[in-house]
Amino acid sequence: MFRALTGWIEKRRQIRRLWQQDARVMIERHGRLSYYEAQRLAARRRAQGDRSGFWHWAKVASEVARLSPVAEMDMKVVQAIADEEMRKHHNP
Repeated sequence: MFRALTGWIEKRRQIRRLWQQDARVMIERHGRLSYYEAQRLAARRRAQGDRSGFWHWAKVASEVARLSPVAEMDMKVVQAIADEEMRKHHNP
């Protein structure tokens, strides 16, 4: 039982490190707009029906918010991004 628990904990740590790594890449590539870009990828995955991809990019966006003191995070912009992605994928 203990071995299963430690294995699960290590897997969760690896997943979190991946979110953090992707967040750092976003911050490096997109600077102040990195949060919006992560949200765009999350919205795109959601519109495509990719549940795990959506959760991954949503977590990356939260890591960007945690790691970057300069990332812009206006919820109106995030909503506009989500609306745009839903329109693109549901109105071909």
